[in-house]
Amino acid sequence: MDKILSRDGTMIAYRHRGEGPPVILVGGSLGTAATEAPLARLLAPRFHVVTYDRRGRGSSGDSGPYAVEREIDDLAALVTAVGGRASVFGMGAGGALALEAQAAGLPVDLLAVYEPPYTPGASGLQYKACCTSRLHRLLSAGDRAGAVELFLSVTGVPADMIARMRRAPLWSDLVAMAHTLAYDDALLGDGSVPAARFTAVTARTLVVCGGSSPTRARLSTRALADALPRARHRTLTGQTRELAPQAVAPVLAKFFARDVYARRAS
Repeated sequence: MDKILSRDGTMIAYRHRGEGPPVILVGGSLGTAATEAPLARLLAPRFHVVTYDRRGRGSSGDSGPYAVEREIDDLAALVTAVGGRASVFGMGAGGALALEAQAAGLPVDLLAVYEPPYTPGASGLQYKACCTSRLHRLLSAGDRAGAVELFLSVTGVPADMIARMRRAPLWSDLVAMAHTLAYDDALLGDGSVPAARFTAVTARTLVVCGGSSPTRARLSTRALADALPRARHRTLTGQTRELAPQAVAPVLAKFFARDVYARRAS
């Protein structure tokens, strides 16, 4: 993997594939560049695709204390590395990061996000507060495995599957990244869609959800799309939180192709 220094000196590991307009994939909670590799391979015939380990994950460094601004700087360093502008796709909490970065002025041409896990509404905010409290309690006690279990159960993974995951080689990698769950928790704030802040998102944005995702996820993505100045909403039939790369790749390719046409016209 290649590496680049973020503003605070943190080393960020990344990988790139293909040629064409740059597209950066921002992974979700407990994800790494390897997690996004299948989607990157599908997009690489048409785009210069960058995947990376967000700070604290995989081969990237981690300089504390955590701040959303530092993660925005990490993404900005990657945008600079690919020429100063890029299109971005963010998965889950990675979508929230991409939105925050664009609202802060990151030069993004086109932006797509899949189910950023906001939980708007009174019950949603209460649920988020409860999860935040439990997460910090587990991490403070050093129960990293418990924090991972909490995250997986909250995202709908059945208990028997979690038990099987605990016995798999992947489990140690997830536990090693458990502290970054607090980073994503901070990124999402109180769980509400930050509508006032997101009026600054100037990029054309595609907000995507799965047709078989929980109702809460589908409603929150519509609320997010309504809050963004230049957004449209898209539902992928049959998809859930575990998004299939082959289902979203053609949607992203068509959306990001707008950048190709814009560059040819300029």
